[in-house]
Amino acid sequence: MITVTATLQQKKNIYYAVLYYKDEFNNIQRKWISTKLKVKNNKKLAERKVEEIRHEYEKTLNEKSTISGLDINNKANIKFCDFMINWLDIIKPRVVKTTFAGYERIVKGKVYNYFKKLDVSLKDLKPYHIQDFYTELYNLGLKGNTILRYHANIRKALQYAVKCELILTNPADKIDKPKKEQYIATYYNKAQLNELLVAIKDTPIKLPILLALYYGLRRSEALGIKWDAVDFDNKTIIIRHTISQTKVDGKLQIVAEDKTKNQSSYRTLPLIPEIEEILLEEKENQEYNKKVFKKSYLNDNGYVCVNIDGSILKPDYVSHKFNQILRDNNLKSIRFHDLRHSCASLLLSNKVSMKDIQIWLGHSSYNTTANIYTHVDTESKQNSALVIGNSLNFTDPSQNDDEEDEEMDL
Repeated sequence: MITVTATLQQKKNIYYAVLYYKDEFNNIQRKWISTKLKVKNNKKLAERKVEEIRHEYEKTLNEKSTISGLDINNKANIKFCDFMINWLDIIKPRVVKTTFAGYERIVKGKVYNYFKKLDVSLKDLKPYHIQDFYTELYNLGLKGNTILRYHANIRKALQYAVKCELILTNPADKIDKPKKEQYIATYYNKAQLNELLVAIKDTPIKLPILLALYYGLRRSEALGIKWDAVDFDNKTIIIRHTISQTKVDGKLQIVAEDKTKNQSSYRTLPLIPEIEEILLEEKENQEYNKKVFKKSYLNDNGYVCVNIDGSILKPDYVSHKFNQILRDNNLKSIRFHDLRHSCASLLLSNKVSMKDIQIWLGHSSYNTTANIYTHVDTESKQNSALVIGNSLNFTDPSQNDDEEDEEMDL
């Protein structure tokens, strides 16, 4: 039984219910839910509303935690496919929408369908059942990196089952884990980038493209930039908010979050003069559009990348439009995300260090940057080739012996 407590808090002149509870993993969780009541003269009404919200949320949590309500025999015999669906309900309040959408897509797709046909219970699940499932995924053409995501979900769910004492050990720990493949990034060279810059001049997605290219931003980061993150006085821009599009409970949703992919992705970068000029122009355009559309103008949240009526640019639209621009201008086909890789390769070719590129892109570790872009670092390889070439002389090997004798004399 999950018990939820609540307090009444104020934020932006609105009363909120702040809920606290311990989840199935014994971690303390906190959730803010708006009462939709303004602070002025509404405290008593808000207190009653908070209690209603608390009660309903507690009820929902406990209804979803169906494993807790099963008797001991049913717990032992629950089908593995049903257990995975139940696990989704348990973790849903603990993770952000975009993360949950990824879990849901994997579990409710191939995982559920395969193990439903297999008809194996949680207690009877063996390592070879999971290994056979991964073999099936390989046969379907999935790559190792994708199958690793399936493995991560299955292992995490089974670890929860171990913690709940539904099973003694985690069978996912006893298999040969899918091998991670090296990712080879696609990117534009300098000449191709200059062609792209000409092609996007009069397009509605010019701004997100430039932000992605100049700063190496992910699509979600570029679309999430707000005016309050741009400091024209101190010449900085802060990456701290994201806009993404994902399916949650089968419905396509726009998800806005004051959260980046990882802690390193939250970063403050210098405002590049060319970008500053374009942002000032966009700010002026938006002020004009506000006057034209008046109350119909939709940009209440202060986003930088918006349509003419102030509505946010949807991620799927940006990707679709980007591909259309490339086709219309006979440019090499790349993904919007490859603008980020193009930024990195441009920095690398201009002797910017891997460490500085890591910070610029907001990678969580140096290894991530190095693993993705080492193949692009042709200059250091040329230097290595030069050193070897100067050290060895195939046409006259005796010179190598003379040099070795000189080194020994030293």
